[in-house]
Amino acid sequence: MSLGARIVGMIRRPRTTLRDVISAPRWFSLLVLITVAPAAAGGVAFATGVGRQALVDQWERTAIAFGQPVDDARYAEFQAWSAWGPAYAAAGAVAGGPLLALAAAVVLFWARGAARHVTFAQTWAVSVHAGVILALARLIAAPLVWLRETSANTMSLASWVSGLDESSPAARLLGAIDVFVVWWAIVLSIGAALLFGWRARRCAAGLLGVYAVLALAGAAIMALAGRAV
Repeated sequence: MSLGARIVGMIRRPRTTLRDVISAPRWFSLLVLITVAPAAAGGVAFATGVGRQALVDQWERTAIAFGQPVDDARYAEFQAWSAWGPAYAAAGAVAGGPLLALAAAVVLFWARGAARHVTFAQTWAVSVHAGVILALARLIAAPLVWLRETSANTMSLASWVSGLDESSPAARLLGAIDVFVVWWAIVLSIGAALLFGWRARRCAAGLLGVYAVLALAGAAIMALAGRAV
């Protein structure tokens, strides 16, 4: 498959696409694309006045959620840091692209068990291709920052439920669950199933279970930090 066909295939036909990727692991051009494109899109959004203010508001919300007071001096620091918005976007693209793909590839390779025929090149290629989903999320989020004047995650479950108190445990838990991350986990599970001959549903249940536990832990930490103030 060509690069374009693999990108479209990861969205529409991940099983067929990943089967092709496993048989002939290719990843370099795709990795560059899913890193550079979101970094550029986010950099443009956060270089604007609207984007910089959205970052300031995001950092303020995060600090308050973890029980940290935000006085005038702290707010001024956030405003100064917002000048580095494009660098922030680039760092996020690297963390959600190559670094996350490497971590997923290492875990898959370690978990191969008796499937000794599976190579690291295959697990790496699968992880990189699954990253198409997260790159798509960042590309969608970038213009929404400017249009909605906020960097709040519109793909979290909390954004789909109205009337929730932002400081409530339910809002924090739902806010930690991202639809695109769930999609990514399912796609990665399909890749793992093809690599090791496992059942995709069982793989997805395991990954989503880990994600749910992490989301619950994050919500609990924020709740405890907020009460400590």
